[in-house]
Amino acid sequence: MHWMGAAVFLALYANQSFAFDLNDVAKQAKTLAGQSYEAPKSNLPAQFRDLKYTDYQQIQFRSDKDYWGKLRTPFKLQFYHQGMYFDLPVKLNEVTANTVREIKYNPDYFSFGNINHDANAVKNLGFAGFKVLYPLNTKKKEDEIASFLGASYFRVIGAGQTYGLSARGLAIDTALPSGEEFPRFKEFWIERPKPQDKQLTIYALLDSPRATGAYRFVIHPGQSSTVDVSSKIFLRDSVGKLGIAPLTSMFLFGANQPSPTMNYRDELHDSDGLSLHNGNGEWIWRPLNNPRRLAVSTYSLEDPKGFGLLQRNRDFSHYQDLDDRYDQRPSAWIEPKGNWGKGHVELVEIPTNDETNDNIVAFWSPDQMPAPGKEADFNYRINFTRDEGSLHSPDVAWVKDTLRSAGDVKQSNLVRQPDGSIAFIIDFTGKAMSKLPADTQVAPQVSIGDNGEVVEESVRYNPVTKGWRLVLRLRVKDPKKTTEMRAALASGDKTLTETWSYQLPANE
Repeated sequence: MHWMGAAVFLALYANQSFAFDLNDVAKQAKTLAGQSYEAPKSNLPAQFRDLKYTDYQQIQFRSDKDYWGKLRTPFKLQFYHQGMYFDLPVKLNEVTANTVREIKYNPDYFSFGNINHDANAVKNLGFAGFKVLYPLNTKKKEDEIASFLGASYFRVIGAGQTYGLSARGLAIDTALPSGEEFPRFKEFWIERPKPQDKQLTIYALLDSPRATGAYRFVIHPGQSSTVDVSSKIFLRDSVGKLGIAPLTSMFLFGANQPSPTMNYRDELHDSDGLSLHNGNGEWIWRPLNNPRRLAVSTYSLEDPKGFGLLQRNRDFSHYQDLDDRYDQRPSAWIEPKGNWGKGHVELVEIPTNDETNDNIVAFWSPDQMPAPGKEADFNYRINFTRDEGSLHSPDVAWVKDTLRSAGDVKQSNLVRQPDGSIAFIIDFTGKAMSKLPADTQVAPQVSIGDNGEVVEESVRYNPVTKGWRLVLRLRVKDPKKTTEMRAALASGDKTLTETWSYQLPANE
């Protein structure tokens, strides 16, 4: 009888399968938030800290050591070695059906190339991050689809895409004079997927001097890969600015701001604009700049429906870059889940002279900061896509191109004469717009800030795009100041397009 009782007990216990979830990480985050911040110490020998990028690239994970490589799961893991400015170890754990266990660092996972190193110097090092492999483009080859490396940065791609912009867990005090604080994911828990799973679940613990957080990422690879993010944030102390769902990208030059030096590439950027979908239904498009000095733009959005940094121009001929394939870089679109309340989307543009610096940041910031120690939940989906048209309402036309030119007037002898103005040619296109008759009466709605005056605003049908083209010429009063512009197209009392919102940078 006693034996039977024990057997029943064991059977019941076995049926109560072990579960690890976001609340387990949140408990740690809350406990951490109640303690003073402990700055992590680097354990990296100088020979690894002083590596140049090309040297660091020599430290390669050995593909015959893929984690889960011998399991039938479609997902595999590889790890990044510490080195360069990735100098802090990140703790990695595997979550299975009945346990959590640490994935221990072992130098045998790596090939060190030509880097001379003492075996004793690496035996107590660790992982800097990890990458996820999945047969995305063909069933015969595993592609890298996600990378978690550095602070709270992560990148994800869909089929036929090339790594471009990054997402981040949290941004604190971005572009404030006091300086930005960079929270970091210090520990990850990765669920071992079952053979039939089409998604991968990752948990992360975030820590920084003034905030902690618990995160769950559910990655769904596909033509457009999506990541469902659940976050629970705890502030240790008050912050000046809290950036939720931050995106970081690069814009060097493009059609709206051509290269200052001759270049066979017309455009060089990971993203060409910020797209916003307001809670009131309005769509806004803000082309990006590489300004001469730091620029910050804010857009008030209550309960935003979506925002993102997009790469709308998909035409290879605009980039002509066979190595970096900017035409294949993904757009990242944030869809909030639930109501986020009152706040604003902030766009930060930082001057850069080359494409190696991420100089664009966008995030949502709440007007009301959470009180220190209180849990603040933000849940959202990130869509990494090359199908920007699918993000938009088919009845609202969107900006296909923003082209900048010296303004000119065609003389009676047909010669174009520059008149000192600046011209913007804005092409609007869309599913509903393309069905309108070419003779539809379409009128511009243009407003301009105090620093400019409109010389021309004219609209004409574009038979190539089956949309309408707005020509906007303006004179800038003080070139040392920025000039704000907004434009949309309407037919009668119906607005046909999103709002083109642009800031012409100061020319100094």
